[in-house]
Formats: sequence, structure tokens, C-alpha cells
Amino acid sequence: MAPLVSACGSGPQKAAGANTETGLKAALPAYVPNTSIKPDIPSVPGAPDIMTNPGFLTYPANPVATVRGIPGKGGTYTAVTPLWGTVPTPGNAFYQAMNTALGVTMTIRPADGNNYNTIIPTMTAARKLPDWIQLPTWWNPNFNVGELAGAQLADLTPYLAGDRIRKYPNLAAIPTAAWRTGAWGDKLYGIPAFASGFALAGVVFFRRDVFDAKGITADQVRSADDLMNLGKELTDAKNGVWAFDDVWTYLYTSWGGPLKWRVDNGKLVHAFETPEFLEALDWHNRLAAAGYIHPDALAGDNANANTRFYAGKVLVQGGGTAGFSLSDHQSGTAANPNYRRGAFNVIAADGKSTPRVYLGSSTSIVSYLNAGLKPEQIEELLAVANYLAAPYGSAEYTMVNFGVEGAHYTRQNGVPTATDAGKKEVQAQTYPFLAAPPQVVSNPGADVVTKDWTAWQAKNVRAVTKPVFWNMNVSMPQAMVTAEAAQSVADAVKDCYHGKKKVSEVKDAITSWKSSGGDRLTGWMTENVLNKYGTGQ
Repeated sequence: MAPLVSACGSGPQKAAGANTETGLKAALPAYVPNTSIKPDIPSVPGAPDIMTNPGFLTYPANPVATVRGIPGKGGTYTAVTPLWGTVPTPGNAFYQAMNTALGVTMTIRPADGNNYNTIIPTMTAARKLPDWIQLPTWWNPNFNVGELAGAQLADLTPYLAGDRIRKYPNLAAIPTAAWRTGAWGDKLYGIPAFASGFALAGVVFFRRDVFDAKGITADQVRSADDLMNLGKELTDAKNGVWAFDDVWTYLYTSWGGPLKWRVDNGKLVHAFETPEFLEALDWHNRLAAAGYIHPDALAGDNANANTRFYAGKVLVQGGGTAGFSLSDHQSGTAANPNYRRGAFNVIAADGKSTPRVYLGSSTSIVSYLNAGLKPEQIEELLAVANYLAAPYGSAEYTMVNFGVEGAHYTRQNGVPTATDAGKKEVQAQTYPFLAAPPQVVSNPGADVVTKDWTAWQAKNVRAVTKPVFWNMNVSMPQAMVTAEAAQSVADAVKDCYHGKKKVSEVKDAITSWKSSGGDRLTGWMTENVLNKYGTGQ
């Protein structure tokens, strides 16, 4: 059981600042898998905490209820979540129906996701948090969550630690690793949503329909040389076709370097300081120089990357795993009826070493309850959270995600499909942002996508490994945050893999970064994290 840490700069450590291995083990909930609904494509285990997401080819015709009775007892509460989209009308029919189903009066107040990182600090400074709030983990430093834990955020350890979570079976079905993201100071505070044991930054995609026509398969690409050869074979600039869009972000660790950190003989080393990082950069620089990358990608136009991919102007691109989705399939087939997205297997650049790809955080969506709530109110909201975390395809999940049948959705070919009212009132970033079941793969109407993505996961699950400091909450002084961002190096790296700078110029930028804060960052991470709490692996 790996520890989490939120080490708090200079001065004495505060109670909410750090987790010990034994303390965390005692605080985290037990994991009790939910067996009420069977997926069409079962999950495949990898290493500890690593597993593929199960797949569903059909939506259950008769959703099973997983919660007995009404969870709430009539309490009145407020909740705030970020929303990137149109805010539903307050008190609409969906909210009313949810209040009836939950047995509470919950006033949901979605806030502008684009400004959420400035909205929440104003609330915490005034100590006016709602009863339930969602704090995305990527903003933990902005919100200073480690300091809020215990002071403004409720300690859930007495209610959920160990086997106590069995009182809430749907919450117990969330893998233990995901609960680490909301643990601070040997205590549990956060409720995770959308947990996954297969969280990857992304993969390298290709136009499978085009490759199939050319007799090229993913299995034939095993090394960086194979990819470079593809560049030569597929690029036809005269006819407006280039082999590659940007792939750096999803490929550079194939040279054997770390995602960000690694430990060599007990010493913490940043990726910038490894020869593998520079070797990867050199290859990408040569890829650009060879003319195999689309000119718009070299110019930094990422917004139209998918448009180029759909149009067949680019045949290989890097991207997040959401590329395997119903919306992508619909957009791609609208441009070309034969469109099919594929992904290369994880490779080792030399074609000989063991391929590996790094696991991301188990979730980035974590909600918290207000520390001012009474114990009976916390228990009531945990019962509500248990309802919201009901598994995919259950009666509760259907209500939370689609609303009332006939009013907010109808069944089309067996699939819940939003009505006009449903499109306006039912948002995936309201109730599910407070609590939600683990992720599944499901693309109703595009089974080929579900089959392709789950097959890729199963084939590559053994290549997935945890990076150094995996799933650890680390809060650091602002100077260290700036050093970690390493903006000057990041800019030089981008210019290099776009062919605008030499590798030697990146090395100069790294040298400057080390002297201006990089070395201090390594020292700080060594002293405050590695030496005290280990690697999190």
C-alpha cells in the first residue's frame, strides 16, 4: 500500500500535510467489487492496481436497482461542481426528480469550469463552502486542499475506512487506489468519481482503414525505426498527405526515460537529465526534418488535428484515449464512411527492450463534504453518494445520467437517448461529478469502437507500469511549482520536435533550468517526498 503525501514547504508539517504508509492503509476503504451487472467484455487484470476497463456492447434492457429504498432522510443541502457548458435552469424537472429519488433537497449550483480555479479560493477564504463540493485534483495547488482537509473539509475516515464502507456497497466497488487521491494526513476526505485502473495520458493512433488497405497492421510496428519508415512510406506531400501529426507527448517514454522522475541507485533524477529523453528528442527532431509531419502541426495548430486525421491528410497522430469514443467514430465516418481509428501497441524504441507505458492517476475528479456538517448529515450524504455511484446500466445510473424516461430520454434501439428536455437539463458534470462508478467502455451504436479499445487494453495491460510518485498528493512551495513547470524547457522542447531548434539548444535550456530552480526542485522532492514517503509505486 503506497503512501500519499502533501508536503508543505518550509516549517513544521501540519497534520493534514502527509500520509504514512501504515496510517494510509488504516484509513483507506476496503474494495468489494460489484457483481450486480455483468459486462459483455470483462476487465483484465495487470499488475496491482492496474486493470482494463470492462466493456458493454448493449445497455441493459431492464436496469437492476442496486439501492434499497430512498437513501436520504429529507435533509436540505447545497452542492457546487464545475461545468464546461450551458448551466441548466435551477429547479428544473430533472433536479426535482433527482431530489425525489435521493430523498433530499439538493440545490446544485454548477460554476463556470473555465474560472473554477479562481471561484473556489474566494469561497474558502470566506469559509463559505457549500455542503458538497467537487475539487478537480489538477487544481489541488490552487485550492490548497491539503490545508483545507480537516479545517473546511470533513474527515470521512470514521465512516468509510476499512470494512466500514460495506455499508455503502456502490462506494465499496470503487477500487482502493482511487480513494488515495482524496487522502490527506492519514485520513480520508475525498470521494472519487470515474475511477480507472487503466488511466493513460494517451496513445499513438493511426487510420486503421487506410492501413488495412495498404496491408499494414499495428503488430508490424515494433520500434522507432519502424515508425520512421512509415513516415517515408506514407508521406505524399504533393497530394497533401503526411504520415504524422504531433506524437511527442505520447511516445517519448518509449526510449526508456521516465514520465517525469526516476530513481537511480537511490538518487532522484528528473527526465530532463536522462540520456533517453534527449535520444527521444533527437528522433522527433529528425522526424520533423525529414518532412514527415504535417506543416500545420509544425506550426503549432493542434486545434485542427482531428480534422486533418478525419480527412486523411494525416495518418498517425498522438492523442488522449478519448479518441476511442462514439463521438470520434461519428465525426470520422461523417468525413469518410470507411473511417476506423486504430492504435499502435506500446513499443520500445529500440525494438528489443520491454515496452512500457506509465499509469496515470486513478482519478482526477474528487468531491468533498463540508467539515461543518453533523455526523448524521455526513451519513445521509454518503448514502446519496452510494446512489450516485451505482454501476453502469443500473436503475440508479440510468436516472442520474439520463433522467426520467419519457421526459428526459426515450429508448432508441435499446439505448437511452436524450429528448430536447434531457439535453437542456441532464448534465454529465453535475451529479456524476459528486460521485460516480468506475469507468467502463461503452459506445452504443458503434460496437467496433468498444471492441477495438477493450482489445487494445487487454493486449497492452502488461506494459502498463506505475511512475515514480504515482497517486501521491504533493503540495509544494510556489517556487517549486514554477520550477516543476519548467516553461522555458517545455518551449524549447516543443520547438525542437517541430524542427525549429536543435537538441543542443534544448540541452542549454535544461542547464539554465537546473541552475535557476531545477536542482532545488530535485533536492526538495528528495528531502520532502522520496526520503520520507517513498516512490508511491
